[in-house]
Amino acid sequence: MLIAAIVIEVAVAVVAVLAALKGRPYFYGLAFTFGVYVLYDLARLFEWDVGQGVLSLLFLLASASALVAVWGLYREKP
Repeated sequence: MLIAAIVIEVAVAVVAVLAALKGRPYFYGLAFTFGVYVLYDLARLFEWDVGQGVLSLLFLLASASALVAVWGLYREKP
């Protein structure tokens, strides 16, 4: 199940980058967020020795990035 989650997270990150490259820069924030999710899940899958403090900081940055991205998308005019 973890591998399936990683595949989906990578797909979301790639689509977000493609959307950002088409002139919607807030999608870079979502790409970063899902990139962090991929790193976290890869660390779990391969049992990397990553400190809990590092993971907590990454998740804080990912959450802030997602908030800025969603706020920017909300404020975009259709």
